[in-house]
Amino acid sequence: MARVLVVEADGGSRGNPGPAGYGALVRDGVEGRVLAERAGYLGVSTNNVAEYTGLLEGLRAAAAIDPAADVQVRMDSKLVVEQMSGRWQVKHEALRAIARQAAALLPADQVTYTWVPRAENAAADRLANEAMDTGSTIARDFPAGAAHGHPAVAGGAEDDEAGAAPGRDTHVRPSGSIARYDGAEALTVVLVRHGQTPLTVAGGYSGGGVPGPSLTTHGQVQAARAADAVHRVGKDLWPDLPRATEVVASPMVRTQETAAAIGRRLGVPVRTDARFRECEFGEWESLTAVEIEQRWPGELARWHADGGTPAPGGESYADVGARVRAGLEDLLAGGGGRTVVVVGHAIVVRTAVGQAAGAPPSRWYRLRVPPCSLSIVRLWPDGAAEVTTSGFPTGD
Repeated sequence: MARVLVVEADGGSRGNPGPAGYGALVRDGVEGRVLAERAGYLGVSTNNVAEYTGLLEGLRAAAAIDPAADVQVRMDSKLVVEQMSGRWQVKHEALRAIARQAAALLPADQVTYTWVPRAENAAADRLANEAMDTGSTIARDFPAGAAHGHPAVAGGAEDDEAGAAPGRDTHVRPSGSIARYDGAEALTVVLVRHGQTPLTVAGGYSGGGVPGPSLTTHGQVQAARAADAVHRVGKDLWPDLPRATEVVASPMVRTQETAAAIGRRLGVPVRTDARFRECEFGEWESLTAVEIEQRWPGELARWHADGGTPAPGGESYADVGARVRAGLEDLLAGGGGRTVVVVGHAIVVRTAVGQAAGAPPSRWYRLRVPPCSLSIVRLWPDGAAEVTTSGFPTGD
């Protein structure tokens, strides 16, 4: 019997036409293991062109793996499925050109097309969005049996146990962790600062009292890199930690955009928690340090170093620390032995790391948190805490 390969493909544009990208992956038809991933940014194009391009690249990847395989194509585009099955005509010339290339890759009797609901095509959609976020071309190959191959589960997430290295105990205490003799499992929190915004570049104080600016193009690239780094936690990056299975974000625009990239990479939804919003800077909102110093001489330095002094009309480090602590305690109440990603802001990360390290608010300002850096804290129900690592840059 011929080998069975499954191609999942998708594409989209942000505007129609607009910035577009495609995504495709090839799975082993028996094991469900991902053997190849393909994605790319197409510039300004249409949804249909992006979808057809995803199909073309998915079929190319399948043909390269095994040109004699029976290939089952699964897409959430009714148009592509019906047209490639021969039931509908391809009227648009640009689509006809791509369809001819796709049809020529493998004999027609080796390829079948099936429409699936969008929710069942989440992995291909994630790849297309990753390409649009980064403006890049992606080609990843995971031969069957290789450590990076991973099985499919509903919703596009990956099974932690099946993805673990052979013989690895997924519940061992991480190397260098504080000693525990009661077997209590910690909650691992991966804290991610949002990517670059125009105010990051200008050096302006962008607080939690206003929705705030969106990410710059470079900030979007940083978010995609952060998403890849988070995806590696529990694999080749900090392999003795649990894999991330939840994403929680501040409600600000910049954090929502960063969290969306991470959620797509992990294949999980993003939940919003306002307790992780940035410090409210009050009258200092959008001003630079130089401008603040000119109008409030010495106050900015005192606000940082004191920790308990609020900004005029805003919050102090201690104020932010109290609500961040409450948010983390609620996450901890959900149980240990898991990893949650919290996408927040510089001061949010400082307060979380500072408290885990047992430092007073007057010392939290000493922590530098670059855009889209990763910081990890681990928390136990009895109040014990540790900083596993801090400041992993993903493209400052």
